[in-house]
Amino acid sequence: MPDTQPLERLVQQRQADRLPSVAAAVVQKGEQVWATAVGAADYEPEREATPDTQYRIGSITKTFTATAIMQLRDDGALDLDDRLEQHLEGVANATPTLRRMLCHLSGLQREAGEMWVTGESPTEADLISSMSQVEFVLGPAQAHHYSNLAFALLGQVVAKKSGLPYTQYVDERIIRPLGLTRTSWAPQAPKAQGYLVDEYARTVWKEPETDLAGTAAAGQLWSTVEDLGRWATFLARGAEGVLDAKTNEEMWFPQQMYFPHDWVLAWGLGLMLHNHEGTIYGGHGGAMAGHLAGVYVDRKSQTGAAALTNSGTRADMDLLALELAAKARELWPEPIEAWRPEQEPPARVRAVLGRWWSEGTEFVLWWEGGALRAKVVGTAAGRGETTFEDDGEGWRASAGRERGERLRVEGEKMIWAGYAFTRAQEPFKAS
Repeated sequence: MPDTQPLERLVQQRQADRLPSVAAAVVQKGEQVWATAVGAADYEPEREATPDTQYRIGSITKTFTATAIMQLRDDGALDLDDRLEQHLEGVANATPTLRRMLCHLSGLQREAGEMWVTGESPTEADLISSMSQVEFVLGPAQAHHYSNLAFALLGQVVAKKSGLPYTQYVDERIIRPLGLTRTSWAPQAPKAQGYLVDEYARTVWKEPETDLAGTAAAGQLWSTVEDLGRWATFLARGAEGVLDAKTNEEMWFPQQMYFPHDWVLAWGLGLMLHNHEGTIYGGHGGAMAGHLAGVYVDRKSQTGAAALTNSGTRADMDLLALELAAKARELWPEPIEAWRPEQEPPARVRAVLGRWWSEGTEFVLWWEGGALRAKVVGTAAGRGETTFEDDGEGWRASAGRERGERLRVEGEKMIWAGYAFTRAQEPFKAS
């Protein structure tokens, strides 16, 4: 068992910087390997936080909403490129596609009216009727613009297409099947009281527990770091009966870059994708009055972390979760597997192994892990590799370069993605 003091110290340092409490957990390949909590869940009466303490997780709720949309897509109830108006008939300004709403490219204004000014959350009926007054602050797909309104509306799509209230659908199809027993729409004891820390007096104010009502799909949930660790595992690989692994992979595909000039953050389908120290972590952050949250996971190693605090300011739980996950990957490194020879490949596979040339460029094909693989010779790792699946007549690229394209062999020539490959370097043939 590795020394987890570096993880403990990260949490202690963050809490010592004027936060009532911080709870955190780390998972790897579906197992919780570490959890802790430091500080007070409540000061009146004083009660220490534990890994089982519930905190509000805010916009992490959006990953549940996105999962529900993907489930309905897989069920054939909708298509991601459908317009909102195709599923919420008669609603004004419902032209954005579901895909653009999932990745914040719809151009819709950020909030559902001025609920954070008035203190009144709209009902579902209010949300729909207010659409005649909404503003498109950007053109569709012009640039990233975060929109709680978009996810509130996606929640209405879930309700409409499933025939169930949004919260009931998520409970029945996602939360219960995954065993998230401490994840709920209203707080359940033991729970953390949310606070605002006075910047100069070093005192705290209690924050209210606002019910988001008709906008629940954007940020209503409460959870614990232990439950969020289970959620991180789900985000990394899906789960049988909840979301297929291929659909889960689709959610990770970047739809846009937050800063096109600096690729540190992207959005998939409902997932934030952080480039932290060269590793991509998927998940989401969350913020509600008196609470900040973060949960992120590296899909390759399935190492993830969750971090929660009952302070509405002075805390970057996104960064803490990323730092914890990165440190955990150091403490629990991926094992190095000893090489073993492969089983003899089929004769039709052996015939294509080795070096090929196309457009003057050298490729190499080899057999590994029961699959045909290829790469461009001399390219950086991650830029020229391909894995193929046997489709009975030839092969189709299933991952990497030219994904989806067919590869077939015709005598001494190989055809892939519309280009000829030969065993020796040749110039283009004149037409």
